[in-house]
Amino acid sequence: MLYIILFILFILLFIFGMTIIRFGLFNLSANRLKGWLTKLTSTPLKGMVTGTFITALLQSSSAVMVITIGLISAKMMTFPQSIGIILGTNIGTTFKTELITFNIDQFLVPFAIVGVVLTFFKSIKIRSIGMLLFGIASVFTAMKGFELLAQPLTNLPFINSFILSINDNIFYSLLTGALITAIIQSSTAMTGITMGFLTAGLLQLDAGIAIVFGANIGTCITALIASIGGGKESRLAAFAHVWLNVGGVLVFSPFIPFLEQNAHLLADEKMVQLAHISVLFNVVSSILVLPFATKFGEMILRIHDRKPIK
Repeated sequence: MLYIILFILFILLFIFGMTIIRFGLFNLSANRLKGWLTKLTSTPLKGMVTGTFITALLQSSSAVMVITIGLISAKMMTFPQSIGIILGTNIGTTFKTELITFNIDQFLVPFAIVGVVLTFFKSIKIRSIGMLLFGIASVFTAMKGFELLAQPLTNLPFINSFILSINDNIFYSLLTGALITAIIQSSTAMTGITMGFLTAGLLQLDAGIAIVFGANIGTCITALIASIGGGKESRLAAFAHVWLNVGGVLVFSPFIPFLEQNAHLLADEKMVQLAHISVLFNVVSSILVLPFATKFGEMILRIHDRKPIK
């Protein structure tokens, strides 16, 4: 029971760290971000580049989707403009996945101490930098916790049975990633947990890949919630996000065995292999859709709204 409580606390610490990082970065560049989102979306390519950059900066695809839906609700952006951003958010979110594979254990305590000290300064910029440093320390500490708790947790009979069941079933792994991500509202936290079990040698790489793919579906719930009451175009943007992620998972899932077999070509460590595969999945999915972005938007309209948007 103690290990489960600690594991939940580390999940909360991870989400807290990501939130603090996001606040710090947002405070440093909030006005610019909204300006870029509204101005640099005249074409799907521009929108994708803008969405990628801002998502990488904010370290949250969900945050960018919420901002985008908010701008659509406020009539500052149209649904067609959001297509490129949606494609970009999936690429930008992979930056944080790559970030958590770095080993910065020796810097965690200094980062935490300096971060806390800086938050007491009057300057918003200095406080924001402090939040950023403290957030990074929190995220990497949580990652270490996932790794250390993976072995003790799997000694618990019901968790051991669960891990064994998803190791042998891609569908269950996909479902696990989607459901847990929908509950904890963080695909990065889900990826971090998966990396911890991979590093401990308790989870097979193919199951890990499927969990990360499923996390892409689970993260859509945030956009759907944000679109409630936001008007027709807001709902269409949320539906487009769902279709893109679900479609990408359906297309790539049959290739999971191939990705597992060739993962050693990408990196030596399994957690790094998983991060690289996540990048490939999201980049290729978005690039494949980009040439058909307009048609993709029209498809969303046909399925979810018969009336054309003016």
